[in-house]
Formats: sequence, C-alpha cells, structure tokens
Amino acid sequence: MTPILGETADGVKKTRSDPKILPGTVIYDVDLTMTLPAAMSATSGVNAIAHAVEALYARNNNPIINLLALEGTKALASSLPEIVENPSSPSARSQALYGAWLCGTCLGSVGMSIHHKLCHTLGGSFNLPHAETHTAVLPHAISYNAPRIPEAMKKLAEALPESNGDAIHGLNVLLSKLKVKRGLKDFGMKEEDIDKAADIAVSNPYWNPREIERAPIRELIRRVWAGEPAKADLEKHDLSVGI
Repeated sequence: MTPILGETADGVKKTRSDPKILPGTVIYDVDLTMTLPAAMSATSGVNAIAHAVEALYARNNNPIINLLALEGTKALASSLPEIVENPSSPSARSQALYGAWLCGTCLGSVGMSIHHKLCHTLGGSFNLPHAETHTAVLPHAISYNAPRIPEAMKKLAEALPESNGDAIHGLNVLLSKLKVKRGLKDFGMKEEDIDKAADIAVSNPYWNPREIERAPIRELIRRVWAGEPAKADLEKHDLSVGI
C-alpha cells in the first residue's frame, strides 16, 4: 500500500521509505473483514483517518491529495459508526475499505508531521498498541496545529459529521460514537512516562506547521494519557505545570 517501513530499535521507532517496500499487489476483500471485531475496526479506521488529516497540512501536499484525503475521511467517518452498531453490514465494511485505501494513498504520497511523530514516540518507546494510540492522539494533535492551519481545519470540519464547523469537536464526537478508549493510561502508559515521552518527541527536529515546543507537547501528551477530550486551547494553556 505504501513504500514506508517502521522499525523499532532500542526503544525508538524510526521510519524509512523505499520503492522496494511497496507491495506488488494489495487485495481488498470485504468478506475477510466481516469477523474483524468492531473495536479493532474502529481504531484501525481512525488510524487511517490520521493519514488523511496530516496530508491536508503536509508541506508537500497538493490539490489531488487533498481530494483523496477529504473523500477518505468522509467515507470512514460515516462507515465506522455503522460498523460499531452493525458489524455484519457489508456496505459499511466496503465503504470503510474504500476510505482506508484513499487514506493509505495519502500516507504514501506526502510527508507526515506531529501526529505520526508522537505516535511513533509513544508506541515505540512505551510498547503501546498502534491503532489505539493513533486514535487517542489524533484530536489532540490537530488541536496543537489548529492555529496554524485554518484552511485545513475548515475542510476537515466539512468532512466530519456533526462537527458544527469545528474539526476538533467533530473528532471528539466521532470517537464517542465509536466507543473507543481514549486514555493511554488504559493501555499501560504510566504518568511518570509523560516527561520522557515529551523529551523524546522534541529530541529530533522535523517539519510541522507549528513549531515544536516542549511545554505544549508535554501538555498534549498528558491529556492523551488521561483520556481527556481534545480542546483548542494548547496555545493559551498555562504551560508552566510540569516543566
């Protein structure tokens, strides 16, 4: 699906890209997904949405990728709640596969930013489950970047049902509908790991729409650890705590 490979060594996850990694054939068979537990379908689907979301504000994004990202997000945001309520729905499962393909294409075409970097840090260093970590982090990651990406936030809000023009609210609503766990503490991360995670997250510079700063990154991670709903106040939040 993509030319990207993630590898974890010495507690640090790194990725590399090579055309040789790209599979020759990918088969999407809805029948093979019918017995996938609804909870796993939900978090895997939000993981796919994360690829599309970051593509919307990627440094090398383009109009075609934007179209794929928005269509993929719409498909998954509409089908995942239906899968949770009716796991045996072939139409919902088919729509989810369609959305996942679109979002995966985004991942393989443009660069990713803070959301994926944080998930690599948390998953690779603290042995947290992949899709569940992406699901918990995503609303908070976009809340961090929101002040710098108003156009992407507007487009994302239009793709999310019940967003009321607010993409962060739209993602909070979606995760509530999917009945997923939102706190990394539920997956074994300890509160004392928050500072270590923040240190790792800012140790290697990378491009992001908003400058990477330790204090708000630490607060972001704390909120994800606690399972709090995302809020668009990371820029004005009192960040003196925990520094």
